[in-house]
Amino acid sequence: MSSEQIISGKIILGPEPEVIEGYICLRDGVITEIGEENTKSENIISPCLVNSHTHIGDSVLKDPILGKTVGNRIERDLDSLVRPPDGLKHRILQATPQSKLVESMKRTIFDMINTGTSAFADFREGSVAGTLALKDALEDKNIIGRILGRISLTEGDNINVEYEAERLLKESYGLGISGALDIKKNVLETLRQAAASWRKPFFIHAGEKNRNDIGPALSLDPHVLIHMTHAESSDLKQVADEQKSVVVCPRSNFITGVGMSPVEKMLDLGITVGVGTDNVMLNSPNMFAEMEVLVKIFGIDDRQVFMMCTLNGASILDINEIGYIAKGFSPKIMVLNGSSDNLIGITDPIRGIVRRARPDDILTVIN
Repeated sequence: MSSEQIISGKIILGPEPEVIEGYICLRDGVITEIGEENTKSENIISPCLVNSHTHIGDSVLKDPILGKTVGNRIERDLDSLVRPPDGLKHRILQATPQSKLVESMKRTIFDMINTGTSAFADFREGSVAGTLALKDALEDKNIIGRILGRISLTEGDNINVEYEAERLLKESYGLGISGALDIKKNVLETLRQAAASWRKPFFIHAGEKNRNDIGPALSLDPHVLIHMTHAESSDLKQVADEQKSVVVCPRSNFITGVGMSPVEKMLDLGITVGVGTDNVMLNSPNMFAEMEVLVKIFGIDDRQVFMMCTLNGASILDINEIGYIAKGFSPKIMVLNGSSDNLIGITDPIRGIVRRARPDDILTVIN
């Protein structure tokens, strides 16, 4: 039996988001009609958010010691926290039983769903076993998870990289590489060739702590670069010329003390920029918090920020239909309470969402 649903309010409509007052008619999850009319509803109808970079495996530890305390400040060390194979995150993952890992990831997935996220891309540590664990956690969950697998390589490992890459790519959406200087060049090239042979995407961290690994990363012809915090103009021009995408993680870069990505320059060059919350160990997967930081600290235009967290993210993850609201599409929609104590009084729903909306403003999510 088919089902029909009509929702009214202020609708954030289209790939170049504009706000109209009216209604949306959905039949079996597909938008069959969008109409403009006066409505008494103050609800805000928006596409859900896309989290373009996460590590949800480290959900097992959410309050790590960030570094050495000196006086009243913490001296933070990115490598000691997350760099493979000996960073805190990797030691914790190795020591965590599979059942606890899966349960922790399930809780984070529920958190993302409840905070308006419709899709996410995860760099999944732990080779095939790690990828299968996330598949287990995702089972029957109303969210799209793009799993970017990673082979576990430590000094002295004696494995057939090509064989392991084939096994991993069979189970995952693509590959998510730690960094171009974390793995031997010949191994990286084998992984890149394997992804190409499977016609699957190749994502890689680059330029997070410094610029040293940006050139080597670009030489691998990745589809998407994560962070690019220390990218210079020449790096960004190459990214733009080669039509690659970038995912920035503002709150993560702040907490690890590595700096601010040149987001404005990326956008000026026409680069497709998405947003991620990065390690759950360091930040909640709350995309509203990322939007607020991008507007209020980076000074990025409200509509650009909204697009980075919806349309751009969906484009990067190749799920364009969920990125915006349009007739004939099947987007995941969140309805926010425009009369909440927090949102009442806003005059522009897009500005209101990116500057001050919170997960508790969400009335419902329609999938």
